[in-house]
Amino acid sequence: MEAVDSGSDGASWSQRRVGIVYDERMCGHQNPDGEYHHENPNRIRAIWNKLQAAGITQRCEVLNANKAEDKYILSVHGKSYVDLIRNISSKQFNSRRNRIASKFNSIYLNEGSSEAAYLAAGSVIEVAKRVAKGELDSAFAIVRPPGHHAEHDKAMGFCLYNNVAIATKFLLNKKELGINRILIVDWDVHHGNGTQKTFWKDPHVLFFSVHRHEFGSFYPASDDGDYTMIGEGPGAGYNINVPWGNGRRGDADYLAVWDHILIPVAKQFKPDMILISAGFDAAVGDPLGGCCVTPYGYAMMLKKLMDFARGKIVLALEGGYNPASISNSALACMEVLLDDKIVAGSTEAYPFESTWRVIQVVCQELKAFWSVLADELPTKLTSQKAPIAQILFSSSDSEAEVVEEVLQDFIRPLSKTFGVDEDHHECASVSWRSVLSKIDIWYATFGSNMWKPRFLCYIEGGQVDGMQKPCSGSMDKSLPKEILWKTFPHRLFFGMESTRTWGLGGVALLHPKSKNEDIVHMCLYKITLEQFNDVLLQENVSSYDLSSPLFDLTSLDRSKEKGSIDLEAVKNSRYHNVVYLGMEQDIPILTMTCNMSDIENFKSGKVPLRAPSEDYANTLIRGLVEGGQLSEEKASSYIRDAATKPL
Repeated sequence: MEAVDSGSDGASWSQRRVGIVYDERMCGHQNPDGEYHHENPNRIRAIWNKLQAAGITQRCEVLNANKAEDKYILSVHGKSYVDLIRNISSKQFNSRRNRIASKFNSIYLNEGSSEAAYLAAGSVIEVAKRVAKGELDSAFAIVRPPGHHAEHDKAMGFCLYNNVAIATKFLLNKKELGINRILIVDWDVHHGNGTQKTFWKDPHVLFFSVHRHEFGSFYPASDDGDYTMIGEGPGAGYNINVPWGNGRRGDADYLAVWDHILIPVAKQFKPDMILISAGFDAAVGDPLGGCCVTPYGYAMMLKKLMDFARGKIVLALEGGYNPASISNSALACMEVLLDDKIVAGSTEAYPFESTWRVIQVVCQELKAFWSVLADELPTKLTSQKAPIAQILFSSSDSEAEVVEEVLQDFIRPLSKTFGVDEDHHECASVSWRSVLSKIDIWYATFGSNMWKPRFLCYIEGGQVDGMQKPCSGSMDKSLPKEILWKTFPHRLFFGMESTRTWGLGGVALLHPKSKNEDIVHMCLYKITLEQFNDVLLQENVSSYDLSSPLFDLTSLDRSKEKGSIDLEAVKNSRYHNVVYLGMEQDIPILTMTCNMSDIENFKSGKVPLRAPSEDYANTLIRGLVEGGQLSEEKASSYIRDAATKPL
C-alpha cells in the first residue's frame, strides 16, 4: 500500500500522523440489477468528497488499498467460503451468482464484489499494522463492503469479509508488533454478530457493541446481541453488549453508556490498541437506524477513547446509509483524530429512563468480571432522564422520546455547525405515525392473539405464560377501541417447525384464499393503522426499521383492490401477506398470513405442517372460550381438526 499525493506537501500535515485509506475500486461492488440499494458506492464517495472539501485529506497520509492475502482472511473465515468470495466475480459464476447471493441474508454480488471485499479487508489490515508500528498515530479506513455481520462461513447484512476481525487477528498473530490486548468498539446501530462469534472465547479481545436489539427483533434478529451474551470459557466477561429496546437513542444515551460502562472497563482492560467498527447508521437521518446521534455525539465518543492505548485507534467504516449523515459524522471524527480537540457543540439533554435501565442490567451481568461495574449508579444520577416532550411519537408513549426538545436544543444548533439537514433526520418518523394514528382498522386474529392478554403484549409489551420471549410493544400503547368476533370462509392450519416466541410446534396460519366450506373464528381488534404497523413488525421478528411504515395508506388501497398485498420488506417472514377481509362499520378488516407460494411449499413438504405445542394450543382455546365463541371441548376439537385436516 503506497501513500498517495493528497494535494499538499508534508509541511502542512497535522502534528498527529493520521492515515486515510480510500480506493475507488471498492465502488465496483454494486447491486447487479441496477436498482437502488442502501449499501451503494455513493456511501464512501460522499465521505471522501466531504473530507476533501473540508481540507482533511491535505492533513493526512492518504493511502491506496491493497488486497488482503488469503492467509490472513483464513484466520477468521473458512476455506470453502474464502474460495467462494475469491471466485464469485469470475465469469464462471455469471449464471449462478444471483442464486448464490439469494442463499445469504441481505447480500448482493456482482463482477466487482470479490475485488472490493479483498481491498476492504486489506485496507483495514494495512492501516492497523501502520498504527501498531507507530508509523501512524491513528487512521480511518473508508471501506466497503462492510464487515461486522460476516461470520466464519457466511455472508450477511451487506458484509462479505469481516474486516475488523481479520485485522484484529493479524495484529494478535504478529507478535513482533507487541499488541496483546485489543478493544473493539462497535457503535454501528446493528449488532456485530460476526465479530462477537470470532472472539467469543478470546480474553485478548474485549468486544463492546451498543446497538438496537429490541428483544432480538432488530437485524440481525437473533439473541446474539443480548446483554446476557458475555463470552465463554477464557473469554467470559470479554463480550459486552448494550442492547437498546427501541430506536431514537441520541448523544446523551450513548455518552451515558460510555461514561458508565465502556470507559471504566477500558481503564481496567488497558488495551494496547483500539479498533472501531465505525458504522454511522445510528446517526440523525439514517434510513435504517432510527436513532438520533449527531456528529458531535460521534466526536465525543471517539474523544473519550483517545485517552487509551496512546491514541492508537483505527476506525473502519461499517454501516451508515444517509450520505450526508455519514460524511458529516466521519468529518467530526477525523477532526478529533487530527487535533485531539473537543469539537464545537454541547447538550444538556438527559438519557431516556430505559437507557439507565439498560446500563444497570449490563453492569449487573458483568460486575463479577469487571470490578469497576460493581457500584450501583446513584439515584441522583439515574433520576436525570429525558422529560416528556411537547411533540410525542404517540400520546400514550411513557418515555415520550423528546422529539421537539431534541430538535430545539440539540439537533437544530448542530445542523448549523455540521450541516445536518434537520428535515431528514430519523426523529421525523413522527410524521407518518401522526397520519396513520388517525386511521382505524380492524385487526382480525386467528391464532394466539385471539386471547386478549396475549394480543396486548403486542400493544403494551411483555409476555404471557408459554411465551419464551417478551414483546417490545407498540409505540402507541392505547388499548383497542373495540373488540368483536366474526367468522370467515377461510382455512385455519398450523405450520412451521418452531418459532422464537413459542418454541417447538406449529403456529396458526390462514389460507389466503376463501372457500365456502371453510370456517375460521376470528377476534377483531379496532386499533390504529400506526399500531398495526408495530404489530406487523413484532409478528415478523423483522430487522425492518419503522422510520417509514411497512403498510401505509397506499398499501391499504392496494389490498382493497387486490384482496391481499405481499410486504417486500418482510418477505422472508411468516406473516408477510396482509389480507383484506372486507369492511365492518365502514372500517377495513385486515389480517396477516402467508401467501399462495407459501401454501404450495406447505403442500409439498418443503415447509413442514406441524401441530401446535400444548402451550400455544391452550392460548387459542382460552381466546375462543373467554371470547364466548366455543366451549372448551368444542374449542379443543376446532384446534385439533385444523391441525390434522390435510391442506
